Amino acid sequence: MSQPRTSEGKGTGVRAVLEQRDFRWLWLGQICSQLADKFYIVLMVYLIAQHWVSSTPASNPALAEAAGVVGFDLPETRAQMITLLATGVYAANTLPAVLLGTVAGAWTDRWPKRRVMVASNGLRGLLVLFVPLALLDGPQWLGLGWGYWALLGLTFLESALTQFFAPAEQAAITTLIPQTQLLAANSVYQTTSMATTIVGFALGEPILLLLRHGLEQLGIAGGEFLLLPLCYGSAALAISRIRHHSEPRRRHEPSLWREIGQGLAVLRQRPRVARALAQLVLLYSLLAALYVLAISLAAAVPGLGPTRFGVLLAMSGLGLAAGALSVAQLAQHIGRRQLAALGLGLIGWSLLLLGQLLGNLTFTLLLCALLGVGAALLAIPTQTTIQEDTPASLRGKVFGLQNNLINIALSLPLVLAGATVSRWGLLPVLQVLAALALAAAVAERPWRRW
Repeated sequence: MSQPRTSEGKGTGVRAVLEQRDFRWLWLGQICSQLADKFYIVLMVYLIAQHWVSSTPASNPALAEAAGVVGFDLPETRAQMITLLATGVYAANTLPAVLLGTVAGAWTDRWPKRRVMVASNGLRGLLVLFVPLALLDGPQWLGLGWGYWALLGLTFLESALTQFFAPAEQAAITTLIPQTQLLAANSVYQTTSMATTIVGFALGEPILLLLRHGLEQLGIAGGEFLLLPLCYGSAALAISRIRHHSEPRRRHEPSLWREIGQGLAVLRQRPRVARALAQLVLLYSLLAALYVLAISLAAAVPGLGPTRFGVLLAMSGLGLAAGALSVAQLAQHIGRRQLAALGLGLIGWSLLLLGQLLGNLTFTLLLCALLGVGAALLAIPTQTTIQEDTPASLRGKVFGLQNNLINIALSLPLVLAGATVSRWGLLPVLQVLAALALAAAVAERPWRRW
């Protein structure tokens, strides 16, 4: 995409970024697409609860027999069974990111970014139209109706298409925004990403029920299935409004694996990009661990309890949003190295104090918000560094690799943190994570500039 990037807005803050027409359309597409991704997960869990876990697990003889064959003990409660089946959806949603992230990033460099983003959202919008078919009667496998396994397949395909959208979107930002406004643009991007996560998961089920019951009164069944096509379709329509000049395809393209190798070579040749990518991987690993630890943290707070761990995550989200807006407005006068070190330091001290003040509701909420601020101070300047220092022809490959590594960073702590807490307790785990963040802050050498 080639676009005159200095004709609109000469400032460096959020307002100057949003004044640019093409970025506004990209931003609207991001909102609709990311909301659809969250609504998709909510819809899957809703369907599981409604159609495959209608009673206690023990009352399903076929499922009990299948579990006995594989030597697996069924959960005792309906809620635990819903969680178990939802884990299959999470796995199907994460696996394409691990397997295809780098390959999809390389492919996005071969095509115009707008076309990739429109196609990704359009195809996902068509794909989710097949979800109602999974509710039809049919054979069972391992004690579950065929529809559940069909949903896992649809989830895998939906996530695979998402892997093309993410690197194309990151690369598109750099072509639509002047370099002086990249920091503010990434602040808007990170704030929106966190906001859609909170809104999508918090309001997903009420919106689905509202559509279902509202359309039932008009004599239309299955209203809950209209939300996803509407969101993905709106994202495709918004992004199609971006003005750009098509990128000519190269006549002699190297092989796909060679292109991936070129993306890896960028990390060897540009230490700043490699360091920024490593910091993002560390950040997302810490945040993923926090998702698991939040249950134990909430359980230790008398005013919350384990089932209200979402309050802690919401406070972290609010902190991240506040930090992102602060970076957008103030960071032009602060060095990137100082911002990253400050973010890591805030994360480290927040984790350390969470362990020391365990059980205090007020301090726990404040420290979760402070941790979110630290995450924003680290994520935004490092993402901006990757965008600025990566050659335009290799951005899709590098962003695909970034997406790949971040999803691995999100997946492993989800498994390790819970097992570690069960064995050694919450406090030692918080101390280890705090030590990692503080050591990374010192390694950043904030007394030096980039």
